[in-house]
Amino acid sequence: MIKEGLLWTLRILVGGLFIFSGLIKVNDPVGTSIKLEEYFDVFSNDIAGFFYHLKPFALEIAVILVVAEVVLGVMLILGVRSKFTVWALAGMILFFTFLTFFSAYFNKVTDCGCFGDAIKLTPWESFYKDLILLVLISILFLFQADLPKVAPRWAQVTTWVIGGSSLVLAIVAIRNLPFIDFRAYKVGVDIEQNMLPSAPLQYDYIMKRGDEVLTFDQYPTDESLEFVEMKLKNPEDLPKISDFAAWNENGDYSNELFVGNKLLILVSKYDKLEEESFAAIDELVSSLKAAPIDVVLMAAASQEEIDTLISTRGWKATGVQADATVVKTMIRSNPGIMALKDGLIIGKYHFRNTPTASEALDLFVK
Repeated sequence: MIKEGLLWTLRILVGGLFIFSGLIKVNDPVGTSIKLEEYFDVFSNDIAGFFYHLKPFALEIAVILVVAEVVLGVMLILGVRSKFTVWALAGMILFFTFLTFFSAYFNKVTDCGCFGDAIKLTPWESFYKDLILLVLISILFLFQADLPKVAPRWAQVTTWVIGGSSLVLAIVAIRNLPFIDFRAYKVGVDIEQNMLPSAPLQYDYIMKRGDEVLTFDQYPTDESLEFVEMKLKNPEDLPKISDFAAWNENGDYSNELFVGNKLLILVSKYDKLEEESFAAIDELVSSLKAAPIDVVLMAAASQEEIDTLISTRGWKATGVQADATVVKTMIRSNPGIMALKDGLIIGKYHFRNTPTASEALDLFVK
């Protein structure tokens, strides 16, 4: 009876965590694919070159992984094909544990993306979380003979329904935008305000005098002390946005984006642009020529490429450069659209859901 209760508890804990993790990433498969691309880049340099060739398939791999997390979690809880499920979970957690250890020990990828953008973990926190899961799954693995042999028909049907629904949700999220935006650039965020700390940052100054280590709230004036390190005491007050920047041949353009009505057309991968993605955007930009709205093409590309794109499309727009990671964080669409009113994000659109001119104007007059 005790063993049964323990196994039930482990199944619910492990299965629930996999379902939770998977559903968060089903909400944003593009974000998971971006994280996979980071890993593939690192692995191609540090382990084997063939990982580089996986980058074009990062999105497909991401969808398989996130749906598998949900399905395996459901299968474990409902007792569907228990032996296969435990083996699959063991393989998956070994893979994840390797990833998180590699990230933590070598400080290569500073955010594993285990829970998408909803819950941020440090590399070592991610590794310890996977280590605990590895222990729990190992117990299930050892006692797999005591797990359900045959699941009832309703449990099998439920697994198929949840798996199919997860796949559909992932595809919808890819073709539009995440259902829930957990990122720092969600609608309602004032970018300029979020670039500032929420409270004055406080530091501990660690100094040394001989073998004695001393800590001060303010940097000491005693020149006999040797500086060791400076530790932030309130990291929770750090700026939510720390990497936003836009520039062109005239210099920094960031502050200009925080003034007035701005319609940003965001491009994260210049070489991946497709003609069909611009049809509605061309119509929108053309219709806004006389409106009190500045159109800005913000792209991870050279200034020459940006100017060429504006000229080719016949837009009345300002072109600025930006970091690819920042643009990918701002919107999960290439190209994508973001509306700013004095730096406040008032709208975000996938290119498939490009607003009409009247819808765009309504945003700015609210």
